[in-house]
Amino acid sequence: MDILEIIVAAKKEEVRRRKRLFPVKELKKSAFFDCTPISFYIALKKDGPSIIGEFKRKSPSKGEINITASVGLVAAGYEKAGVSAMSILTDNDFFGGDNNDLSEVAALTGLPLLRKDFIIDEYQVVESKSIGASAILLIGSILTKSQTEHLANMAFSLGMEVLFEIHDENDLEKMSYNIRIVGVNNRNLKTFEINMENSIDLLHQLPSDCLKVAESGFQTITDVKKMHARGYDAFLIGEKFMRSVDPSKSAAEFITGLKMVMQ
Repeated sequence: MDILEIIVAAKKEEVRRRKRLFPVKELKKSAFFDCTPISFYIALKKDGPSIIGEFKRKSPSKGEINITASVGLVAAGYEKAGVSAMSILTDNDFFGGDNNDLSEVAALTGLPLLRKDFIIDEYQVVESKSIGASAILLIGSILTKSQTEHLANMAFSLGMEVLFEIHDENDLEKMSYNIRIVGVNNRNLKTFEINMENSIDLLHQLPSDCLKVAESGFQTITDVKKMHARGYDAFLIGEKFMRSVDPSKSAAEFITGLKMVMQ
């Protein structure tokens, strides 16, 4: 089994367990269930490159990244730094995340929040709404086209949006017609290796009417400027910020520098 298969197998067991512990009827009692999520799409649809700041404690490929980071402090700092939205890893086993991380940020900030997890079941969509997510990540490589469409429609019915993530042409074929945000991941989730050319190679195949997000591996302002000029609207950046002693400061310096070169 590759890394992605191991993660998905563990996720299936996790979902079975959580369904028993936290039934859907209990999830729907959450205060977030009656709230209208902040639009992830509108936040990214603006002039100039949008930055999605990610909160991630560890990963299967890199090990510990910033295991002691406070999600509340980082989120407040990201918001002050000027990120357009925030991505929060909620997978615990492989990324050190927690649903409470997202709920805490939803209660503290006005940022639209992407729940970044391995979503394979409609239960997780309801769960995402209950913890305060504005949008969910759907990963093409772990879903069929019919699953993608079903999960996306369910998210839309709950007022959330969808970032559909692809790594190759096969993933793109599974994209539902009504998804408005597509992300190209430079990281191969089966090996966790990064190829920065992936964003370039797939760009011309992306739907022209979708917001385009480039994910993984971005380290420099120059890289972001070049990819924005090619046609990407937003950039998901996590490890660069999170490896810093002060992720908020790292994000602020990056965004300030980016604004200067984009003038």
